Amino acid sequence: MADDPVAILQRWELAGGVWRIIGRRAEELAIGLFQCDGGERVDVIRSADAALLAFVGDRESNAD
Repeated sequence: MADDPVAILQRWELAGGVWRIIGRRAEELAIGLFQCDGGERVDVIRSADAALLAFVGDRESNAD
């Protein structure tokens, strides 16, 4: 994705969407973007962006 991954997550949250970590490695995250009800996965962000790693921290989802 050409867009800033932190901005993508923030927009997703503001729109009422749910994101969850679906994969975590030392230097990379895979984050699933889910519908507002937490049901169907709509997209996946895979990134090693330092700002994204800091934004997510130890959280497993935007509900944490």
